[in-house]
Amino acid sequence: MKNKIVKSEKEWREQLTESEFQVTRRKGTERAFAGELHNCKDAGTYRCVCCGNALFDSETKFDSGSGWPSFTQAVDGERVETAEDTSLSMRRTEVTCGRCDAHLGHLFDDGPAPTGQRFCINSIALKLDKRQED
Repeated sequence: MKNKIVKSEKEWREQLTESEFQVTRRKGTERAFAGELHNCKDAGTYRCVCCGNALFDSETKFDSGSGWPSFTQAVDGERVETAEDTSLSMRRTEVTCGRCDAHLGHLFDDGPAPTGQRFCINSIALKLDKRQED
């Protein structure tokens, strides 16, 4: 993605809460079923908590039973990036923000149609920009 945002650790710490920093900048994970957006049914766009990049649309959100917000696809292919993650003695696909490299969560191939993918995303890594109801 063009226009990458690069900040020092100090700048990120000044901008984010300690929990947001630990998840997005240190590749942490919030507890399952603890995030405020896990059960959220509001329509809107889910944005990166660090840079505001539009990542996921509520129309692609589904209840995976995993305890974290889950999506079948990103807004577009450039909004998120993926990379192999072999931490914790597991083989997974890490999902990061395409603009600021924030750790968002992981991608699995056990999602519903039409993509068969499940973007399992930490609630604390997202901010919901709600759509106005007509």
